[in-house]
Amino acid sequence: MSTVNVSLKVNGKAYEVQVEPRTLLIDLLRNHIKIKSVHRGCEEGECGACTVLLNGKPILSCITLAAQASGSDLLTVEGLTTDAKMNSLMDAFAEHYAIQCGYCTPGMLLTAYHLLNTVSDPTEEEIRKGISGNLCRCTGYVNIVKAIQTAFQTQKERLR
Repeated sequence: MSTVNVSLKVNGKAYEVQVEPRTLLIDLLRNHIKIKSVHRGCEEGECGACTVLLNGKPILSCITLAAQASGSDLLTVEGLTTDAKMNSLMDAFAEHYAIQCGYCTPGMLLTAYHLLNTVSDPTEEEIRKGISGNLCRCTGYVNIVKAIQTAFQTQKERLR
């Protein structure tokens, strides 16, 4: 079977991996690079559990071919653990009990992180729209929205 060469940066580290052309990005991340925060959920691009940031934008790795990401920078939760914005998000999620089973949490955090970087002062409606591609079966979203609002407030206070 033929293979393709995929060159990309994941969490700041360069990788070159030979994969079958049909290999999905989630499989490259989990099986070849051993990133475990990227969860396999619906496998149809509906739940957001597989969300990663590709060149700073959220994408669904379960419906993206690995070859499509070649030449790109990818970020997962593991790559953002030292970032102040991500830390404020993680703290806010803990403070507001926005995590229950944790399955959706990495994708939810990455989507919220993208919001922190692209929207200056979002309304509750904008936050809900921003995370709408991430399904959570446990929390009912109220605490997740509160956590994201708290993280925004924390960022505003740091900028003063």
